[in-house]
Amino acid sequence: MYPNPFITERADPYIVKGPDGIYYFTASYPAYLNADSGYDRIILRKSKTVIGLRAAEEKTIWVAHEKGNMAKHIWAPELHFIGDKWYIFFAAGDSDNKWNIRPYVLMCKGPDPINDPWEEKGKMQATENDNFSFTDFSLDMTYFENNGKHYLIWAEKLGDSSLFMAEINPDKPWKLISKPILLTKPEYDWEKVRFAVNEGPAVLKTDEKIFVFFSASGTGEEYCMGLLFADKSSDLMNISSWEKLPNPILETKDLVNEAGPGHNSFVIDENEKLLLVYHARPSSHAEKKCGTFCGEVLYDPCRHTRIKEIKFDENNMPIIE
Repeated sequence: MYPNPFITERADPYIVKGPDGIYYFTASYPAYLNADSGYDRIILRKSKTVIGLRAAEEKTIWVAHEKGNMAKHIWAPELHFIGDKWYIFFAAGDSDNKWNIRPYVLMCKGPDPINDPWEEKGKMQATENDNFSFTDFSLDMTYFENNGKHYLIWAEKLGDSSLFMAEINPDKPWKLISKPILLTKPEYDWEKVRFAVNEGPAVLKTDEKIFVFFSASGTGEEYCMGLLFADKSSDLMNISSWEKLPNPILETKDLVNEAGPGHNSFVIDENEKLLLVYHARPSSHAEKKCGTFCGEVLYDPCRHTRIKEIKFDENNMPIIE
């Protein structure tokens, strides 16, 4: 249905359909073999169709600072329309410590995220008396609304990288209004290959359930995707409302000529098909034959954007086709 790869050298892909009916694409702009040759900007593409994003012009809408915060490792931007404004959530490190990763927020000052100016709202803020959120390595922030409440999910180190969720006021989505809950931490062997990691949350809503896909393990061919879900009518801030599948929902062995699937988003295309948008490397990467092989996988740009269709089984659970 869609070419594979869909867009080359774009990891952490995010596609969203705006209120104007236009599809927008963003992703991590790659570093080419080292941290100083990329991960230094936020890009956007737009098209009237999902397939049109493949060849659409790519525009840089924000550039990393030369010094201080927001200077290194500009990772995993997500574009969200909240209230009546466009926002981008992204992660960034500092010029003097590229691993001092924290989530940051941009707000568009007009209705056109491609051409209108963006305002920096700064580092994501915790609510009062929250002495944990954003105090350690934290990234991959996503947003969703359910039953009139607004939520953020992100990854943060609590020993290992785990997923946390809290509520926000949509008028000021750069600040939490609740303390977070621990949504999931690495528990199973498939979540602990090379590194013990849960990250890259992506939310899919149906008539009955809230699904949270997430990525696990290191970012090489071991990278894979897990799944949490809760009833749409439940108290989402109560961890007992959530269930986690004991096995990955997508991993390298499920794919042909691909390896390390992860960090996805969801979109419904112009033909009403529900799509899983994710990145994966060519399987040749494991043999150092991908053409851009780098010993540090984070700096190999061979993570390509790919697309699969999502359907549902008789129990209304998602199936990746």
